[in-house]
Parts: sequence; C-alpha cells; structure tokens
Amino acid sequence: MREKVLLICEECLSRNYTTTIKKDGSKIPEFKKFCKHCGKVTVHKISK
Repeated sequence: MREKVLLICEECLSRNYTTTIKKDGSKIPEFKKFCKHCGKVTVHKISK
C-alpha cells in the first residue's frame, strides 16, 4: 500500500513537493530536492 505525503524543506520549512511512499514503516526517507524559496538544493523530509 502506498501513502501520499508532503515534503518539507529543512531550512525554510516550506512545503514544496508531494510524493508517494510505501506504508511499511521501515525507514523515513530523506530527499535532496531543489527549493525555489531558498534557491538551492536542500534536504527535504516528510511532513507529520
């Protein structure tokens, strides 16, 4: 089963991306994505 989640920038805390992940609870993925508010590539984590 897949779950739709929001990704939040670590630096400016803006919600930039949506994605789907497996809902098995094994690990919480981190993504390196471009943040248009910061203007650079930063780590994005899953919103709670």
